Amino acid sequence: MSSRSGEIATILTRAIMGQRLTPGAKLGERELAEALGVSRIVVRQALIRMAEDGLVTIERNRGAFVSRLSLQETLQIYEAMTVIEQGAAALAVTRVGTTAWAAIRRQAELQRQAAHDSNHGLSDHLGIGFHFDLVRLAGNRVLEDMHAQLTRRVTLLHSIYRSEFDQCALADDHLRILDLIEKRQLKKAQDLIAEHNRVIVKGFFLEESEAKRPLPLAEAIAPFLATPA
Repeated sequence: MSSRSGEIATILTRAIMGQRLTPGAKLGERELAEALGVSRIVVRQALIRMAEDGLVTIERNRGAFVSRLSLQETLQIYEAMTVIEQGAAALAVTRVGTTAWAAIRRQAELQRQAAHDSNHGLSDHLGIGFHFDLVRLAGNRVLEDMHAQLTRRVTLLHSIYRSEFDQCALADDHLRILDLIEKRQLKKAQDLIAEHNRVIVKGFFLEESEAKRPLPLAEAIAPFLATPA
């Protein structure tokens, strides 16, 4: 994939993660090419890459669409994320006491404070960051890339389903996971990671959110054009 098509894939991914491109939205090659000032070939390359990540579905004779996730797919994604995070926890034991470990604990404490202050936007942002940072502590780039790909797919859920989480409980879980890893109680830490992710899955209501009026493609991607990298 060319560097330009990679930039286009990043722009579209950010638009999906920002819920400006919602599940089922048509991603017309011609319209995207005009909005982005590139050829349709470059757009097609970007869409193919995004389809490999599960963010886009390409249908023969119909074109490309932002993917929808079924309940079964959601469960499978979180099962895969759990396995990766449990493995990362085992590898992260050797990082206890390092600067990186101090940083993830500080972030978890900030998340708990934000949750108790009812700053749910910040708490949610820091909570997602915790899972990224835990996997990063493992020092395994392959695990990081796999986890990041799954996390991008999870963002689709926020567009499809209404969700309700106990932010304080989730933040407390993160600190308990770190405590258990520090105490070398790895099995308990891994069990808590699994239970934590099950709670997140249950937090998604199974009825679809109220449909939003789709934005024109040019308008949907406009906020992300200045920072394609």
